[in-house]
Amino acid sequence: MSRAQAIAQASAYFDQGHFMAALQKRVAMRTESQEAASRPILYRYLHQEIAPELERMGFTCDIIDNPLPGGAPFLLAERLEAGAAFTLLTYGHGDVVRGYDQQWREGLNPWEIVVEGERWYGRGSADNKGQHTINFAALAQVMQLRGGKLGYNVKVILEMGEETGSPGLKQVVAQHAQRLQSDVFIASDGPRIDASTPTMFLGSRGGCNFDLRVNARAGGHHSGNWGGLLRNPGVRLANAIACLIDGKGRILVPSLLPASLPASVRNALRDVKVGGGPDDPPVDAHWGEPGMTPAERVFGWNTLEVLAFKTGNPEAPVNAIPGHAWAHCQIRFVVGSDEQNFIANLRAHLDAHAYADVEVTLSGVQFSATRLNPDDEWVRWGLASMQKTSAKTPTLLPNLGGSLPNDVFSEVLGLPTLWLPHSYPACSQHAPNEHILASVSREALQIMAGLFWDLAEQGAQVLARRSASHESSHRS
Repeated sequence: MSRAQAIAQASAYFDQGHFMAALQKRVAMRTESQEAASRPILYRYLHQEIAPELERMGFTCDIIDNPLPGGAPFLLAERLEAGAAFTLLTYGHGDVVRGYDQQWREGLNPWEIVVEGERWYGRGSADNKGQHTINFAALAQVMQLRGGKLGYNVKVILEMGEETGSPGLKQVVAQHAQRLQSDVFIASDGPRIDASTPTMFLGSRGGCNFDLRVNARAGGHHSGNWGGLLRNPGVRLANAIACLIDGKGRILVPSLLPASLPASVRNALRDVKVGGGPDDPPVDAHWGEPGMTPAERVFGWNTLEVLAFKTGNPEAPVNAIPGHAWAHCQIRFVVGSDEQNFIANLRAHLDAHAYADVEVTLSGVQFSATRLNPDDEWVRWGLASMQKTSAKTPTLLPNLGGSLPNDVFSEVLGLPTLWLPHSYPACSQHAPNEHILASVSREALQIMAGLFWDLAEQGAQVLARRSASHESSHRS
């Protein structure tokens, strides 16, 4: 048995059609967590797809109801070995966003894998069914080749409500914290920096969605009779937004920003290039925080975006001053931001600029920002393993530009968190025509097989070095 054999078996799993067969069954299940009617399907995905696969690998599995009313279920699983040196925790989610069946291109069906060259289309292929299918399959190949002896324990939590903000995840993890106690967290979600480059990220930016509203009066009034006499909510709201962010995308509210860009983050992002792929939009060179590279702006800094804006009747405008205006906005933020006070800080800034008539309300669940130190021992080990398998220099991102419930694992459980994404930026995640790339999926199977193999061979030493490093830093 050897590392090379493990990688070869993972390649064969793809080449012989086993990955396609597993993914086809999973994509066919309409696990739309936003739809109440899908609730039985969410349970069925765990009972019929995930639990049987893990049980064949020697895991014991429990399917747990969500402690929050109407919340989606969870699967907790563990595979314990006598004398194991340490424990790995991994994660995935089996729910998907709505299929939007009628919006997919002709010839495509969100609930069926359709192959067109490199692209395998299907809802959940990229987010997240394809990704956790890859990880479980790679682990199975390594276990089989090592005669069922990894030398470490493996624990799994798979949720069915990530696309609705992971309701109940933090409560379940806190309740079962002792059962989920581990030494390192490795999972997969989100995109690589580009299709050809293996990528690791160490956390995620946080997300805070909020609504701005101006309610001037009950209804509209003729613009010829009342123009110049009545406050226009659309004008008020547009100008209020302009006091938060300027015409080039720079945030104008200091309390919404971190104090600085840490040197370790700047160093990690020095050679990272954003965009440039055939399906990527061109990066606006002069948008966002001045003096920063595109990588620093999206992975190392905060952004404020207007996602929707409505006043009057956009579909059929009339000559009337509207009574209302509304905008849905979002702050993506990094570690070091005053995330607990975003709404209060927005309120204070608007008041200071004479926009007391603009209401500010939090909208939906807020994700916290997290980031493992890029100099962590586990990071160095993981990057070396990825490079050895792929013969490519992997990209390290201090955090994902988007948001994930990583704080549940890094803060509640206190784990070092490594994410190895198996998708790419132009995968149409959350949109019609979602897809994965065959070449990326095959390479990901190889990388994860190499990683799980190296974890068996080197994980105990990495953990010991990390513990010694932490003890040394505490003494100093």
